[in-house]
Amino acid sequence: MSDLINSFFLAFIPIFVAMNVFGVVPIFLGLTSNMGTTRRFRLLNEATLTAFAISVIFLATGKFIFSFLGITKNDFRIAGGILLLVISISDVLFSQVEKRRATDNSVGIVPIGVPLIVGPATLTTILILVDQFGYWVTLCSLLANLMLMWFIFRNSHVVVKVMGEAGSKAFAKVASLFLAAIAVMMIRVGLTAFIQ
Repeated sequence: MSDLINSFFLAFIPIFVAMNVFGVVPIFLGLTSNMGTTRRFRLLNEATLTAFAISVIFLATGKFIFSFLGITKNDFRIAGGILLLVISISDVLFSQVEKRRATDNSVGIVPIGVPLIVGPATLTTILILVDQFGYWVTLCSLLANLMLMWFIFRNSHVVVKVMGEAGSKAFAKVASLFLAAIAVMMIRVGLTAFIQ
């Protein structure tokens, strides 16, 4: 039982870092700043369901796609690690997304659901974790992260008041540094497996 709990937390943390929830909160508020509370709540539910659906589809079909394309796990580790490294460096050096006000309901699916909540970093992390911890642990960790994300976004105005905009940006930069470290680890593991 304790091994299962340890596995859950070991899978939970990389997904949490990849999602970078606190870093995305100011962007979410910027995109929904002209909306009323009811519309923002409905949009958040739509974005969360979209993120969950995309993640589960990717989780279920990822290995099939690998075998169809002839990609090994180590190929994906290295490629995913490079992608995560580029994303994290970009997040540290440049602003994430240009803030713009939402004028229609589709903003819940794109860009909030995908790629802000579940983007390349999260999808890459999920596939790597499936290989390491299995489907159920990864799925439970993903669900826990999405529920936490939903709760934080639901109370995003409070989060920004507590952390401040500068604090949110600082948290985003620190999360990007951790994401870079995870990326380097993935590249190292993939290269080590090739060498052996």
